[in-house]
Amino acid sequence: MRKYRTVPVLLMFLFFFPFLSSAACDTSSRLKSIRLPPGFAIEIYAPDVPGARSMTLGERGTVFVGTRGEGKVYAVVRREGDRGATEVIVVAKGRNSPNGVAFRDGALYVAEISRILRFDRIESRLADPGPPVVVSDGFPRETHHGWKFIAFGPEGMLYVPVGAPCNVCEREDPRFASIQRIRPDGTGQETFARGVRNTVGFDWDPATKELWFTDNGRDWLGDDLPPDELNHAPDKGLHFGFPYRHGKDIPDPEFGKKGKPMDVIPPAMELGPHVAALGMRFYTGSMFPEKYRNQIFIAEHGSWNRSTPIGYRITLVRVEGGRATGYEVFAEGWLSQGRAWGRPVDVLVMPDGAILVSDDKAGAIYRITYDRKEGERRAP
Repeated sequence: MRKYRTVPVLLMFLFFFPFLSSAACDTSSRLKSIRLPPGFAIEIYAPDVPGARSMTLGERGTVFVGTRGEGKVYAVVRREGDRGATEVIVVAKGRNSPNGVAFRDGALYVAEISRILRFDRIESRLADPGPPVVVSDGFPRETHHGWKFIAFGPEGMLYVPVGAPCNVCEREDPRFASIQRIRPDGTGQETFARGVRNTVGFDWDPATKELWFTDNGRDWLGDDLPPDELNHAPDKGLHFGFPYRHGKDIPDPEFGKKGKPMDVIPPAMELGPHVAALGMRFYTGSMFPEKYRNQIFIAEHGSWNRSTPIGYRITLVRVEGGRATGYEVFAEGWLSQGRAWGRPVDVLVMPDGAILVSDDKAGAIYRITYDRKEGERRAP
């Protein structure tokens, strides 16, 4: 009788095994190499999310995820009470680099290269969202740095960056190398910040409601120049130096000869050179220890324009009194012996205080949590 009892278990294994992708199994195994501070742990939140990039959270707990080359937008739904069960639904496909996603009043906003789309009542019809509303179709069509991160500011405006259409250049169109903002209906477009080469992540200080954003430095100045940047924009109308100055005061070899605009704002923190700092969030949860609260977590996608790769990690910038005071590694291990198996893109703080991390190379979303007892036990 004992041998027959194994048959149902074997049949269940054979039935479910085809649905477990080898890529997901590999990613789960590789997560063991991720190094985190004592007490922190990382697990797969959702496997098989090809090209996962920017994330936003719906009112009902749905995590919406944009992509670039895949042309898709996903909805990741986690079932109540089941830590391991997630469903990944394609809510849009065939879109033009729909990297940016934002959520407001029950609607999902999606940023293509030149358009902002809106899917109304999205969480009540994930299986069939229907055609989107075109909120705005007046953004430039250049694809170089044309993919967008979008988010709603504290005043209710949608912030939409327009990257420089080049490595380094000047353009007559004043929208290039800027952060724009529009009303939720697409009207009232204005320039919020200038001299911004390519930001793919920003957030607002929960205390001051002031904007902070990452910015990718130009290429081909060598391995160690220029740094990527974390910038702070407390007011509208500031200029952050591109293409005339990089970092705190590195003149561009070509455009630096023209001088620099008056009152250029230096970065709040110089980040690693070519680390490709993308998504960033202030930590507003309560799960992590006090020293992490209201601090900035940054997803560093990783270098390509560097002989020795760096980045491929999550870093932390410490903020005190509205000033960036420190820069340190929080999670690393996606890069091993000069080769990357994963590339973090965005971070998202969840209602329970955990942090999600998207990875467009591994095609997965991770969840980072903290256990106080384990942290105290392992503390040096």
